[in-house]
Amino acid sequence: MISEQAEKYIKKLIKPRITHFEASPGQWSISIRFNPEIDEQYIKRIELFVCDRFGDATFHFPIDTVTKDDDEFWVAKVLVQLSSVQQHFFNREFWDFFVSVPVDQSLLNQVYAELDVDQIDEAEKVSDLGVNAEVESCKLNIRLRAVKPLQPLDLFSLYDEEKDKMLVPFYTKKKALSLRVEEVHVMARIDHAAISRHFMLNLEGHVVFPIADVLSKPDVQKKLMLVNSDEEVIAEWRAENIERLDLTEAAQSLGRNYDWAGFSLAIDLKPIASQFSDVSEPTYLYFRLELTHNKNGMLFSERPVRILARQKVITGRHIIKMDGLKKSLTVKRNRNNSLAFRIAPYTLADAAKGKVRRGLNRVKKSKAFTAVYHRTFQLLSHLPVKQNLVMFESFFGRQYSCNPRAIYEYMRDHYPEYQLVWSANGNYTELFEQHQLPYVKRFSLKWLMLMTRANYWVTNVRLPLWMSKPKHTVYLQTWHGTPLKRLALDMEEVHMPGTNTEKYKRNFLAESSRWDYLISPNAYSSEIFSRAFGFENTMIESGYPRNDFLYQKNNRETIDTIKDRCGLPRDKKVILYAPTWRDNQFYGKGRYRFELDLDLQRMKENLGKDYIIIMRMHYLIADQLDLSEYDGFAYDFSHYEDISELYMISDLLITDYSSVFFDFANLKRPMVFFTYDIEDYRDHLRGFYFEFEQKAPGPLVTTTEGVIQAIHDIEASGFAVSDRFDAFFEKFCSLESGHSSEKVVKTVFK
Repeated sequence: MISEQAEKYIKKLIKPRITHFEASPGQWSISIRFNPEIDEQYIKRIELFVCDRFGDATFHFPIDTVTKDDDEFWVAKVLVQLSSVQQHFFNREFWDFFVSVPVDQSLLNQVYAELDVDQIDEAEKVSDLGVNAEVESCKLNIRLRAVKPLQPLDLFSLYDEEKDKMLVPFYTKKKALSLRVEEVHVMARIDHAAISRHFMLNLEGHVVFPIADVLSKPDVQKKLMLVNSDEEVIAEWRAENIERLDLTEAAQSLGRNYDWAGFSLAIDLKPIASQFSDVSEPTYLYFRLELTHNKNGMLFSERPVRILARQKVITGRHIIKMDGLKKSLTVKRNRNNSLAFRIAPYTLADAAKGKVRRGLNRVKKSKAFTAVYHRTFQLLSHLPVKQNLVMFESFFGRQYSCNPRAIYEYMRDHYPEYQLVWSANGNYTELFEQHQLPYVKRFSLKWLMLMTRANYWVTNVRLPLWMSKPKHTVYLQTWHGTPLKRLALDMEEVHMPGTNTEKYKRNFLAESSRWDYLISPNAYSSEIFSRAFGFENTMIESGYPRNDFLYQKNNRETIDTIKDRCGLPRDKKVILYAPTWRDNQFYGKGRYRFELDLDLQRMKENLGKDYIIIMRMHYLIADQLDLSEYDGFAYDFSHYEDISELYMISDLLITDYSSVFFDFANLKRPMVFFTYDIEDYRDHLRGFYFEFEQKAPGPLVTTTEGVIQAIHDIEASGFAVSDRFDAFFEKFCSLESGHSSEKVVKTVFK
């Protein structure tokens, strides 16, 4: 095992960087620059390492040749033979590139020499670096990044006719080389954009389409569209075709012709702006491109795609006077690299405020400010304690829900002498205002003063490790579910972005060591929490406070009130679909997604007469569901503040491996388990703590047809629960009585 310090030193010494990427039929050629101080023979032992982002498949490619460039850097060329790996690449969604570096004593000796490590004897150096000298086969994988933003790699995309997918190489925001598999689509880029004094927007760009040589003909049609946030077309224009022989030259090794891939267009922005002359808030419009080409004598239009802009395509702001009012017109490159058009009111005061705000945001995002902020938190934690101050937070400040809400409401009603304050994410403050809750914006200066002096912290998820817990603070961790899938230290492999297995477990231990109290819903959970969290302080085995509501308010009046508030019909039965997230489905660190495998159209056709379905996605899943075509049948309640109310109005639950079914069981209503990927989830991602397939309190099905049939069977039984339900309830729900909040508060707050 290599310590973090050793990794840091070795990465500084090796310094691998991509300098060139080119393609030819059947192979990619990647040139990698290395530190000139490294021995040439050692570089030849390094390999290119390509790993799918979920860690299930890897491929190694040896160094082909090593030379020196004009700056005396070593440049190693690696040939990726696509014939042996191309089909495998299409079987995963994301792949990342690394160099695999063998770590041995000779490398460590060079680390000492080059980096001027403190002069200590060799044994101490080896121990300090965390590398055992006997481990000759130890390897370190270093993420492969480019020296600088290189040319877009769209031209080198591969197409698989059988799967009808395309494999696209690309550089991430941090210039790391990766691959992704996508549905076949046109790729459009803006190479140049400028607004003239007369508010004419001049655009120049090109498109790439890797299926056929449709871009070799001058009669291919390119249409640009401007759409609003709902994808409604505001305006559209036919673009002029421009010759791009340079693109054909760049892709000639692949035999592709992009002679007429270019386009240009001049757009008068004044008529567009006049449609939004009365806007009082900034309005964004987005550019899309549609490609129409001739295929076998017929015209085919490819679906409109967002237009990506090169990094330096930013045109600045222009002011126009309309109906006596000034408007700000901006064509800009968004965070997702797409080109957008912004129309906003303009005053000198607003412009000055905006400039100051942007400046402050830049400062806040800087590493220096972050370091100062974290240090300030540590210093303020030594201030005198506010004895009766309790800080609450639920799901990173995004919700007023779960166990913290139940504890808060009990204390509000029974312990008025305490000052109760919520930590709220800045994007969700409206929610806390609606409930008239005392709150403070998370990470604001006021939050800093309150969190560091509070006598109590109450939260249901982990807090950042830089938040050093003051000695006077009592930290109540409520957690947020009964464990079915493996947690923390019990996980064999971690597939989450931005971390690895060792780092994840180390950080989790550091966090759990700060907890003074941990709530457990049952003896089964207590045993797992103690082991998986490495928790050695006070376990409160009380049942979950959030479930008090299910016992105290389970009546027709409450159900009808919630349905009316949600705009749901009273005369139809309600199905709640609440799946969990998948560790290996994500866009990036902290940004997870979910692929809906439930066929809602078929559900609507078979059940729409008597049922509606409400969708509740896990809090880590970032996607917004588009349910417009299922209007009146499917409803998105992913951001509904408290899932307990959704339990209450639901006649049955569909879930998978989410811990929601442990809570829903308190209502003694039927459940269906839609486990379409159970083998992958069980064997590769998480694994289960108990015999889920044999003891789940409802049928397990793997298809939408199976779900529909299970619901019909439940209906025929008069909505009776499964034969396995009673044993399940006794094991997991027997502590629940409607008084868990009281038990917790009397234990922690004396």
